Amino acid sequence: MAAEVDDRERSIFYISDGTGITAETIGHSVLTQFDGVRFKTQRLPFVNNEVRARAAVDSIQKAQRATGQRAIVVNTVIDPGLSSILSESGALMLDVFAPFIGPLEQELGCLRTSHVGRAHAITADYEARINATNYTLAHDDGYDVNFSDAEVILVGVSRSGKTPTCLYLALQYGVRAANYPLIPEDLEGERLPARLLPYKANLHGLTIDPQRLSQIRSERRANSRYASIEQCRHEVSVVEQLFEREGIPYLSTTHTSIEEIASKVMQSLGMNRQMY
Repeated sequence: MAAEVDDRERSIFYISDGTGITAETIGHSVLTQFDGVRFKTQRLPFVNNEVRARAAVDSIQKAQRATGQRAIVVNTVIDPGLSSILSESGALMLDVFAPFIGPLEQELGCLRTSHVGRAHAITADYEARINATNYTLAHDDGYDVNFSDAEVILVGVSRSGKTPTCLYLALQYGVRAANYPLIPEDLEGERLPARLLPYKANLHGLTIDPQRLSQIRSERRANSRYASIEQCRHEVSVVEQLFEREGIPYLSTTHTSIEEIASKVMQSLGMNRQMY
């Protein structure tokens, strides 16, 4: 028999002494495993002193009084003193790093050093991400078709997810990612555009369900031929045949997150990159 689900809203706090991105990313991944539970999330970044920790406790307790439910805190604060203050809120405390620190200290034979914000420090890696992002913005939607420095070139019909995936690759992995939209004029010849031929080894295709594509395009140009289901079906069919004929790897973005698309693209092209 299925467990009863409490339909009252649960408050989730992502608390960090840095940006809170790590806490939110991990917390979101975990929460998606619980269907039927309503969550209200709030990120509290830069909780790096006692004053901010006390303010966070006030926010948590206020939420608990409003909902009548115990709040849940996903915590990446490094300072144990600040974590102790946060625990005074009475919330369920989920310390993201706790399960790893003890075993690692024992294995490595040394204690951790508590450096706030080290995970997102400004280093040479940061500069590489900025340079890659600038490159991606300059090579978005075929604005600059000199792809000689591109590590990845995403191709597909308009609105199939190329731009957000390229930006994610640049921001998270420092990949110089460009994209080229296959417009109806390109598809008429039923062959790869000549300007892409020199870079075929770096191409990866994106496709999408025509119905979903029509919905996305309708948000920009409602009742247009561009957004019509007939046009979307035609473009998707032709481009998938093109990918097959040219031996270009491709995947559908219809039910796939940007993170998963990026990971699959890099795997397909044999790129081994560390997330910054």
